[in-house]
Amino acid sequence: MQDYFYNLADFINSKLQSEEVYLCELIGEQSDFVRFNQGSIRQAGKVEQYYLKIELIKGQYHATGELTLGLATEIDQQRITALLTELREKRSHLPADPYLLYATEKQSTESIGKNQLPDAEEMITDILPTIKNHDFVGIYAAGGMFTGFANSFGQRNWHSSYPFNIDWSIYHNTDKAVKSAYAGFDWKATTFQDKITQSVAQLEILKRKPHTIKPGKYKVYLSPSAVHEILLLLSWNGFGLKAQRTKDSSLLRMLTEPRQNLSTKITLLENTTEGIAPAFQSQGFIKPPQVTFISAGRYDSALVSPRSAKEYQVNTNGGNEEEIPLSFDLLAGQLAVKEVLKTLDTGVYVNNLWYLNYSDRVACRMTGMTRFATFWVENGEIVAPLNVMRFDETLYQLLGDKLVDLTTEREFIMDTDSYERRSNRCANLPGALVEDFTFTL
Repeated sequence: MQDYFYNLADFINSKLQSEEVYLCELIGEQSDFVRFNQGSIRQAGKVEQYYLKIELIKGQYHATGELTLGLATEIDQQRITALLTELREKRSHLPADPYLLYATEKQSTESIGKNQLPDAEEMITDILPTIKNHDFVGIYAAGGMFTGFANSFGQRNWHSSYPFNIDWSIYHNTDKAVKSAYAGFDWKATTFQDKITQSVAQLEILKRKPHTIKPGKYKVYLSPSAVHEILLLLSWNGFGLKAQRTKDSSLLRMLTEPRQNLSTKITLLENTTEGIAPAFQSQGFIKPPQVTFISAGRYDSALVSPRSAKEYQVNTNGGNEEEIPLSFDLLAGQLAVKEVLKTLDTGVYVNNLWYLNYSDRVACRMTGMTRFATFWVENGEIVAPLNVMRFDETLYQLLGDKLVDLTTEREFIMDTDSYERRSNRCANLPGALVEDFTFTL
């Protein structure tokens, strides 16, 4: 596919008119999908698709279009030619873009991922015996993910990776379920079996009479999945230069108030090197291996898209257009997972959060609900499932003054979104033990 894409890029180059520049990006996948319900396969299939996005530029005028590739050279070339004609027509009606910025220095790269995935049939033989006799509902997705970039300056970039992700719930009844997931690049049947064993053990606890607590402050353990939901909320406006300069960032107080920091235990990165997304973006700029957002509790750097770089006269660091992190990496702490319940002693064990939103954006105060398997813990032992609770807490307490510690073990989490194509967002996160966590109802 890499050679086919580069040949199409050469073809686009041959069709350029005077003073035109093109940027093009390929996004594709070769994926296996399996849907499970009640511990059985309900749907299975393969998806192979490739999209080509072309941006046609002349001076500060540009227009963008996208087409689906059929992998038949003559037909794809005809469709590209038609798209270029359409883009020229559109461009003629558009105003000049004062913030248009793209790479003109040739920086070609190649990152070929190692395919360590077993065949889907082999994977299923590991999964089915483990989930039989359980009301297991989930989706397995795996296979190659491909991104390419090319421009009229001769730059060529290619990235491929072969991740898998299986996301599931095991149900007791109604809304009583245990949700979990397993993602990575090297499938290990024993790891999946251990996760199912843990899910089943928690499911047995869900069968007990639910416990209700009064609104108030409690000691809480947040699983890596729960921490992930918090970071996803922050990602929409917390880490981009544009949001900072327009005063829309939920982390603005970390920039404007010297004493408003997080715990020194918090170091949060965009770790492109260990993620799934490519180390280049759609304007041809190369990303650094890491961008440090928060270092030992203090705000460090922002994601800077090319448009923001042009608008605010700074250097870009390869941020995407939305300036949203794709590869979160929160450094581990000193609390061993096996010691979590003992250290929690009496409090709440939260596996999942959902419906998160800001209750006070300026204060970085967020609200949301517990979901699925949330448990009441007494004397270091899970004793009962906990009825659904709403929390309302500021990040500066949650990961600041009230953070006890982060776990030494971290979990690799993949975004499960696959509406148009499989997402390349991921995170490597520990769990967090927090004091005085506020439940409001």
